[in-house]
Amino acid sequence: MAKAPSTADDDIFDLRLKRSAPDLWPMLDALYGGRPDYPGFREALLKALRNGWKARPADLKRLDLKRDLEPDWFQRPDMAGYVFYIDRFNGTLRGILDKLDYLEDLGITYVHLMPCLKPRPGDSDGGYSVMDYRAINPAFGTMTDFEEVSSALRARGISLCVDLVLNHTAKEHAWARKAAKGDPTYQDYYLMFEDDSLPRRYEETLVEVFPDNAPGNFTRYPQFGKWVWTTFNEHQWDLNWANPAVFLEIVEIMLFLANRGVEVLRLDAVAFMWKRMGTRCQSEPEVHMLLQALRACSRIATAAVIHLEEAIVSPSEMLPYLGRGRHDGKEGNLAYHNSLMVQFWSSLATRDTRLMSHVMRTHFPEWLTNATFATYIRCHDDIGWAVTDEDAAALHLSGHAHRAFLSEFYVGDFPGSFARGALFQVNEATGDKRISGSFASLAGLEQAMEARDAAGVETAVQRILMGHALIASYGGIPLIYMGDELALPNDYGYLDVPEHAHDSRWIHRPQMDWQAAATRHDGNSPAAQVFWGTRHILARRKATHALHAAFPVRVVDCGTGAVFAFLRQAPTGVVLCLFNFTENWQHLAEDRIRSLGVEAMHDALSDNPVQIHEGRIALPPYARIWLT
Repeated sequence: MAKAPSTADDDIFDLRLKRSAPDLWPMLDALYGGRPDYPGFREALLKALRNGWKARPADLKRLDLKRDLEPDWFQRPDMAGYVFYIDRFNGTLRGILDKLDYLEDLGITYVHLMPCLKPRPGDSDGGYSVMDYRAINPAFGTMTDFEEVSSALRARGISLCVDLVLNHTAKEHAWARKAAKGDPTYQDYYLMFEDDSLPRRYEETLVEVFPDNAPGNFTRYPQFGKWVWTTFNEHQWDLNWANPAVFLEIVEIMLFLANRGVEVLRLDAVAFMWKRMGTRCQSEPEVHMLLQALRACSRIATAAVIHLEEAIVSPSEMLPYLGRGRHDGKEGNLAYHNSLMVQFWSSLATRDTRLMSHVMRTHFPEWLTNATFATYIRCHDDIGWAVTDEDAAALHLSGHAHRAFLSEFYVGDFPGSFARGALFQVNEATGDKRISGSFASLAGLEQAMEARDAAGVETAVQRILMGHALIASYGGIPLIYMGDELALPNDYGYLDVPEHAHDSRWIHRPQMDWQAAATRHDGNSPAAQVFWGTRHILARRKATHALHAAFPVRVVDCGTGAVFAFLRQAPTGVVLCLFNFTENWQHLAEDRIRSLGVEAMHDALSDNPVQIHEGRIALPPYARIWLT
């Protein structure tokens, strides 16, 4: 029988396959090439990719083409993100449809729906213990609802991000249930052991992620006589990525989600995907090979989709997730800039940006290939004080003492602290203490409002707006966590919810205050001030082409440790971004500012000229300026 003639769609697929084949097959050859089942796996993977492309809706295929023609779309300054839990935002998926005008009013072009795939019943690690990757949490709606939301967002130019957990599934997942019944095929999907001899050897070098709630990394199941690798919680079974069948299953899930309108896949817990005896089993070289191969699969069959790789690790360990060395430009498109968040809070407490400047200058490149950062001040998680002893020592500080100071300051115990936070996961062995709290409460608004301190309220508002201006200009996609644009305070009601009371992170996961949102255009409340200030920052970001994420970021010295300064180096000229981290006026020498390349003393953020007084620029408390 004669072969059917190829269609235009077939040709497009073949062209994209040819483009990305060098990024895909060498990785898989190295990972799985020695296995007897490898030829069959390659054939099955190619079939899955082709089927995923054939099943792709026409409007998404058009988006694929658009993104191929505009590969920098996610690096452009009109990108601005918003992150929320569906139920705490407006109840259900369909509830989101009622609030699209609000998101558009704020200037949002990227929405991250916190875990929305079907979790296990009961404790699900906040939704990250998934039992069905192809179904929506029934508390939020259905897959039909999800597709309606993704379509509505896309119609407004808003890209949809969802979580895809790669390290583990819930023990209730269909694969895990079959494994628990003794099916050897599915037991090989996980890391299972006949006795504890190998687990004990692995434990010698592993760390505990949740030592308070889930000590150890392995769980014994007497009902089927196996030990199972459970890095995070007993109900989360680690996948065996050394088995190519797992890779194939995940690719098919990625294609399924992409074909329902997902444009950004947030790949969760990627650092833990590959295990090696005698190591921490984190960020092993094979992890980056897997992630490059997964990225290539998306580029072949769903070209509009990019990958955000969640790896909250040290800078040297994090940067490879954005592609370094042989993976440069081929791995993740986005990664969280955890260090920028940590250093913001550190500088805010000390009123000194020298450590921040040292860390940003020493550990981060000025630009990245086909990748950028997701910048943020707060997220759904706690803040761990990722300040190394080496970086602290460079500023003649004790790392341990500085981390202890930050914890004490942001809990509110340090004399003179403006913050209100809560401890999370105290490490008794090291003394390190992580912190929970909303942006507004950590920035001093809660304390000032309780004290009826009008000046303190205004200062806290300025701290919040400075933070939003920082993440909007540093480089990447700024992510605003739900409620931060309205200065929502800590929610202590979590203590009255039994399933939340043990986890202080719920203090900064409030229900959205739609009453405050409704009055955002009225009056001079902190909520209104912060909303309008944030809205203005995002609008000015969009209008400032030099903030494109592909342009280098160079941290510079402006003459005082009170001010954090960096240059955005666009072909049309520089933008010098200045942030006063103190409650005092700061004065910068005009000559120094001009020596950094500033020609027109114009503030792109306020869109006004900057006045020079006796050869100096005056910065008010917590000022933020984008000088062109």
